[in-house]
Amino acid sequence: MIDEVLKDQKSRMKAAVESTAREMAVIRTGKASPALLDNLRVECWGGMHPIKQVAGISAPEPRLIVIQPFDPSTSDAIVRAIQKSDLGLRASADGALVRIPVPKLSDERRQELGRHVKKLAEQGRTAIRNIRRSGNDELHKARKNGDVTEDEEYRGLGEIQEAADQAIAEIDRFLEAKENEILEV
Repeated sequence: MIDEVLKDQKSRMKAAVESTAREMAVIRTGKASPALLDNLRVECWGGMHPIKQVAGISAPEPRLIVIQPFDPSTSDAIVRAIQKSDLGLRASADGALVRIPVPKLSDERRQELGRHVKKLAEQGRTAIRNIRRSGNDELHKARKNGDVTEDEEYRGLGEIQEAADQAIAEIDRFLEAKENEILEV
């Protein structure tokens, strides 16, 4: 019983950490990164498609993202999708390629992004704490129902707390790395 609860809690915590890391990866830091375009969807072929399904994305230079559409006729749709997005980037079609220059961030924008990243990290920590609470509740119910002993309950509570501490520490590492990336000029 306890092992099942712990396994479930750890997998849910891992998913929460990965989700937070993905959300942080798409934040623009002044350096060109294909991950900036992960959430971008392009209207083509009669529907909305993730840009990764429509084109190859690379960052050959620190301040340039190059997109090579699989179908050259979609380059205009890709440019429109980038212009409409809230990334603050300007794309230009250059034959079959789409080029996106990534400008340097202003100090004000860096501070704003720093606050946003901290907010995302706190949301991730809150998700971990909520998962921990639900696991603790499951163990308390199991103890009341007589499915586990008091010692097993306390051991399980300790292991859930340890898993939560590790997950929060991992989120903090992602936060620190992203903050350093944002503040890097």
